[in-house]
Amino acid sequence: MKSKEISARKPAQAASAEACRNALVVKGGTVFTASDTFQADILVRGGKIAAIADVIAYPGAQVVDASGLEVYPGGVDVHTHFELPFMGTVSADDFESGTIAAACGGTTTIIDFVIPSKGRGLLEALETWRGKAAGKAAVDYGFHMALVEYDDRVASELPEVVREGITSFKCFMAYKGAFMMDDSQLLDVLAAATRVGGLVSVHAENGDMLVNIMARLLKEGKTGPAYHPVGHPAAAEGEAAHRAIALAKTAGAPLYFVHLSCNEALEEVKAARLAGQCVLAETCPQYLLLDESLYRKNGFEAAKWVMSPPLRDKSNQCKLWQGLADGFIQGVATDHCSFRFSGQKDMGKDDFTKIPNGIPAVGDRVNLLYTYGAQKGRLSRNQFAAVTATNPAKIFGLYPQKGTIAIGSDADLALFDPKKKGVISKETARHRVDYSAFEGFELEGSATVVISRGEVVAKDNVFAGRKGRGAYVRRKEFDGGAWR
Repeated sequence: MKSKEISARKPAQAASAEACRNALVVKGGTVFTASDTFQADILVRGGKIAAIADVIAYPGAQVVDASGLEVYPGGVDVHTHFELPFMGTVSADDFESGTIAAACGGTTTIIDFVIPSKGRGLLEALETWRGKAAGKAAVDYGFHMALVEYDDRVASELPEVVREGITSFKCFMAYKGAFMMDDSQLLDVLAAATRVGGLVSVHAENGDMLVNIMARLLKEGKTGPAYHPVGHPAAAEGEAAHRAIALAKTAGAPLYFVHLSCNEALEEVKAARLAGQCVLAETCPQYLLLDESLYRKNGFEAAKWVMSPPLRDKSNQCKLWQGLADGFIQGVATDHCSFRFSGQKDMGKDDFTKIPNGIPAVGDRVNLLYTYGAQKGRLSRNQFAAVTATNPAKIFGLYPQKGTIAIGSDADLALFDPKKKGVISKETARHRVDYSAFEGFELEGSATVVISRGEVVAKDNVFAGRKGRGAYVRRKEFDGGAWR
């Protein structure tokens, strides 16, 4: 980068006193993007990055001292479920508590899921979710649209959904009788979404297999949470991944896997990508760092980690990390869907199939990936920026507004102190639940200052922003050319 000093004293770059008061300069940090590393000052005006230079002098601007800190794009979590009606209850974090937790943990943009009831219009459901987020969200947000059925009415609404800036559609290959689509419906969705510039994501588990296995387990009196992973074998995920890839190939459509958890599914993604098919995937911190031994400990306390797909055998972890490093997995999201252990998870104390699925994670993702990815050498710092921010932003039509540090981009920044030690605990977490899924995990470095559109929204895990300041972000159509 060429050295360039920007000074309000120079006539060509003079700024009014009012402009200076509304400006912010991040000074002296080492900047890491997905592709570059450099030391620079960053000038922010009007919520956008206005300049990046070796030295920026801008008298009157708010100054954030980043000396000794690492500056990354604000995190982009493309898989959250806030205030979600699910399994007879509603997830504990709403758009206020969930996005505050996100901000404190270094995430400045989330994408949540609109999940319509069967027989209900997509646009009607969208208005419900907009009502949940408006006036509550502390960081910027977008939506995916889940499709739980497919007919002429749904097909007719897809173009309008895309015009509303929702360019991704989720289909379930599991949850039979509730959300699950059959192969014929999924094939139709893949073709229709592609015609309107959308990307289809799938929850890949063989729903028929799961129903069969779980019914047999319950009949045998195997009702505790230890049997949850038995009822959701890795083979069911691998088979569904293979089938979804075949359907996408037939439809000539791109495909995205949410919460990929095991090597069986990863191998299917690898084979498809090596064959030139546009197949993308995310994994989650829980699959990188936790394993199924948690289901065999402490009796019903294992319900804390009941999620679908479940935690897998520890041998999968190194393969998922390698998949991230090699680019076969493009991003890390959370599938944040928090339920209190007391009063919600215990709804399934006599039947593991009734335990609400999900864990709290949106506030932990970026810090965990920094410590256990970047600091431990599993990912370079540029790869860390890519998988937590840049790649998700690119895939889901947010880039370059989000996911990078560049002139004209939103000033979404996460400043990391690589020397700051910490421990994840429910006592310090911002999630609205009574436990932490990552209790006791030590942190080596964490986000100390988090900036969203030029506003400091968190300092040292304390929220410093404003409830409701988050804005809805319309997303662009999917660009598959960059991902083949």
